[in-house]
Amino acid sequence: MESLAGTVMSGRAIAGAFLGLSLGLQACSSLQASSSDNAPQKLVITGSSTIAPVASEIAKRYEAQNPQVRIDVQTGGSSRGIADVRQQVADIGMVSRAAKPEDQGLNFHTIAKDGVVVIVHRDNPIQRLTRQQITDIYTDKLNNWQDAGGKSQAITVVNKAEGRSTLEVFTKHFQLKSSQIKADVVIGDNEQGIKTVAGNPLAIGYVSVGAAKVNVEQGTPIKVLPLEGIQATAQTVRDGSFPLSRPLNLVTQGPLNPQQQKFIDFAQSSQVKDIVQEQSLVPVQE
Repeated sequence: MESLAGTVMSGRAIAGAFLGLSLGLQACSSLQASSSDNAPQKLVITGSSTIAPVASEIAKRYEAQNPQVRIDVQTGGSSRGIADVRQQVADIGMVSRAAKPEDQGLNFHTIAKDGVVVIVHRDNPIQRLTRQQITDIYTDKLNNWQDAGGKSQAITVVNKAEGRSTLEVFTKHFQLKSSQIKADVVIGDNEQGIKTVAGNPLAIGYVSVGAAKVNVEQGTPIKVLPLEGIQATAQTVRDGSFPLSRPLNLVTQGPLNPQQQKFIDFAQSSQVKDIVQEQSLVPVQE
C-alpha cells in the first residue's frame, strides 16, 4: 500500500510539475507577445535609384514622427522594386515610370514628377542637340562632336543598364531598342552617370532631371541640354510639355496594410513638399 501511495503521490507531483511548467511557458509566451507588440516596426522599400534619395529623406522625417518605425530604403532599379513587391520581399517598390499593362495586380502611388534630361560636360561647347542627332549619337551614326557643331573629338556614349526605368523612358521616346544602342560606358544609378560625364569632357549621358539639377547647383561640371527646344523646369515637367516627363511612384501589391497606408499617405502629403522640391522634383500637390 505504501508503494502504491508513493506511486500516486509521485504521479501527482509529476502532474503538478507539468502544470507549473505549462503555466510558466504561457507566461513566457505572453511576455514575448507583449515584447513583440512593442518591437520596432520595419518597412522595406526597394527599387528606382531616381526615387531613392527623396524616399530616404521622406523616410527620415517619417521615422522622426513615428519612433517605433524603421524604414530600409534600397536601390537596384525599378525592375527590382516590382520584382521584390511581387515576391513579397519588399513592402513597397519604387518605380520611376508610368504603369504598363504587364504591371497588372500592382498599385501605383505617385509621390512626385520628374523628367529625363540629356547631359554633357560643362566645358563642351554644344548648347543643344536635335532629336535626330541624339538618336544618331546613341546608334553610332554620329560619333564625332564636330559633326554636331563641336570640336573634332570622338563622342563617349554613356548608357543606362537594363532594368532601369530611365533607359525605358529614353528608348521609348527616341523609338529605339536597347540592342540598337552602341554604348562606350554602361552605368547603373543617376549619380554614377553624372560622375562619368563630369569626369569626361567628351561624354554624353541621360539622367533624372532632379539628380542633374541638384548636381549643377552643387557645382558639378555638367550641363543640361534642352530637349526639342524645351528646357526641363518644374512647370514644363508638371504640365507634361517637357518631352521626357514621368511620374515617380511607390508601388504595392494587394490591399494596403496600416503601415503601408500610413507611409504612402505621408509621402503624398504636403508635409513632404519641401523635401520633394529640395530634390529638384515636382510635388504632386500644386
